[in-house]
Amino acid sequence: MKTVNWAILGLGDIASSFATSFKAPNATLYAAGSRSLEKAKAFTEKHQIENAYGNYDELLNDQAIDIVYIATPHSHHYDLIMKSLQAGKHVLCEKAITMNGTQLKAAMDLASEKHLILSEAMTIYHMPLYHKLKELVDGGTIGKLKMLQVSFGSLKETDPTNRFYNKALAGGALLDIGTYALSFTRFFLNSQPHEILTTMNLFETGVDEQSGIILKNKDNEMAVVSLTFRAKMPKRGIIACEDGYITVDDYPRATSATLTRPDGKTELIEAGNSGEALNYEATALTDWILANKKDPFLPLSYDVLTIMDTVRERWGLHYDFE
Repeated sequence: MKTVNWAILGLGDIASSFATSFKAPNATLYAAGSRSLEKAKAFTEKHQIENAYGNYDELLNDQAIDIVYIATPHSHHYDLIMKSLQAGKHVLCEKAITMNGTQLKAAMDLASEKHLILSEAMTIYHMPLYHKLKELVDGGTIGKLKMLQVSFGSLKETDPTNRFYNKALAGGALLDIGTYALSFTRFFLNSQPHEILTTMNLFETGVDEQSGIILKNKDNEMAVVSLTFRAKMPKRGIIACEDGYITVDDYPRATSATLTRPDGKTELIEAGNSGEALNYEATALTDWILANKKDPFLPLSYDVLTIMDTVRERWGLHYDFE
C-alpha cells in the first residue's frame, strides 16, 4: 500500500504536538517548513523528520509531499491553503480554517477542481466520543434534540501585543475558542441556524473579548454559546433532548460524557483517548487520501464560518486584510 508523505508548515506549539503524536498507519512525517531554516532544522532534529525547509515555497515544490498540515496563525491560513492546493497537495489546516466563508468557499472550489482533500483540523469532528454521541442523539432513544448550551472561557493575560488580542493577527475569542464552541454546536444541530442573536464586548485593541450567541434553526433546535477571554469558564457542552441530556466537559478533546435521564439516573459514555486527538486527524486524512474520499465534515466547517461571518457583521468587527 502507498505511504502518504506529510509535511508541516508553521512550527509553533501545535505543530510540535502534532509531530509528537503522529503515528498514522501508512503515513510518514516527511518534512517540516518554516520561514527560518535554522528553526526548521531544529524542529526536524527534535522530531526525527527527514527533510527541513526554510522556505514555504520550496517545501511545496517537493513532489514527494502528498499532504500539508498548516499550523500557522489563522490570519495566514487562506494564502497557504491556496498555495498548497495549487501545488497539488492535500491540506489539513488548523482552526479557524480560513477567516471567513468566502475564503473557504474559494478554497473548497479549488480543492474540488484539483481533486484534492481540504480539511479543518477540528478535533471535535474526529474524537471517537462524538461519533458515539451523534449516533445516540440521532437514534432517537433520548427523544428529539431541543437545546444546546456551550461555554468556553479562557483567562488570557491582558497583553495587547499577543496574538489573542492582536487585530493584525485576527485576534479575538470568536475565531480562537469560538470555533470549538460553534463546531460542537453545528455537529449536533440537524440543520444550519437561520436566526442569530448576539452581543459582545470589545477589548481595547478592537477585537472581541467576550460574547453571547443564540442560534435557532428550521427544526426549532436552539443553541446558546458563551465565550470569554477574560474569565475562566468550563469548556462544557450540554446536549438537551426530550428524554435526557448529555453533558460533555473539556469538549475539544473529550473522551467521556454523562447522560442524565429525567428521573435523575445517569450513564457514563466513554470512547477514545485525548492524547490521540491530533493523531485521529492525521489518521482520518491518510485514510481519506488512500480511499480517494472527501472530508465529510468540511460542510460543517463552512457552516461554522458563515455563522461567524453573520456574528461579526452584527458586531461590526472586520479585519483589514480580509
